[in-house]
Amino acid sequence: MEYHDYYKTLAVPRTVTAEELKRAYRRLARRFHPDVSKEKDAEARFKEVQEAYEVLKDPKKRAAYDELGSDYRGGQQFRPPPDWSTHFQQSRGGAPGPDAGFSDFFSSLFGGGAFAGVDPRQGQGFHARGEDQRARLDLTLEEGFAGGSKQITLQQARAAPNGDVGTLERTLKVQVPVGVLQGQVIRLAGQGSAGRAGKGDLLLEVHYKPHRLYRLEGRDVTLELPIAPWEAALGATVATPTLGGAVDLRIAPGARSGQKLRLRGRGLPSTPAGDQYVVLSVVLPPATTPEAVAFYEQMRTRLAFNPRADFG
Repeated sequence: MEYHDYYKTLAVPRTVTAEELKRAYRRLARRFHPDVSKEKDAEARFKEVQEAYEVLKDPKKRAAYDELGSDYRGGQQFRPPPDWSTHFQQSRGGAPGPDAGFSDFFSSLFGGGAFAGVDPRQGQGFHARGEDQRARLDLTLEEGFAGGSKQITLQQARAAPNGDVGTLERTLKVQVPVGVLQGQVIRLAGQGSAGRAGKGDLLLEVHYKPHRLYRLEGRDVTLELPIAPWEAALGATVATPTLGGAVDLRIAPGARSGQKLRLRGRGLPSTPAGDQYVVLSVVLPPATTPEAVAFYEQMRTRLAFNPRADFG
């Protein structure tokens, strides 16, 4: 007998709310209804959608189904746990009879215990550990650079005593590694879903928030540094921000816009650390006063300068 992934059938995550679940079911039921659908195998798909919704809309059936854990995959050979008929007997109430056209998988779990008394030494056994859960951890570049403790709040779906599926708010402390990378996963042991053999883990995927100064690429950061025309022409030492604090950057005479300088080891920490790249941007003062206009007129008449000399 094959395992049925009801969440995949309805194209919803395991954290789906009751309202989201209903919307997904209605959309798919309209799409595959045999009276209107022209898609191939519409009737079979319609029954699959009905069966999945029958389980997931009922908080007790959904909780019992989730207790199987996430170790099974759709199409994988499945055998119910040997104690399923007694431990989850309450979830069988109200299950549709055989005329509903549901699968053997459904019947084995909720339709009367057809597999009661199965030899526990056969099949794959019962994966009773709770599911691992995933969430997104948003960080600033400064937080990733320094590492340390960070408090986060998560919203998780939970079945209420009255049968409604609501949300539960949890606050956790996360130890952020110094120099953590974009996309890296931080594992919090025992903070996932509960199961009969213990809780799963919480997997936090790191995402960096956009920064007003820096652009991140791996461990390297890039900064666009505005400089005045006289700093570019004559050279200068400019205080330049980095994730670890400002440093004095030496700009050689004759610098130009788009020129890239490197500050070694000023990116995200590691062994070796990333670098910081500084892209120079020459910014012209505006000619908004008579004095500024006169100064630009003097430059035009006194400097033998043609920026398009190479055009010929």
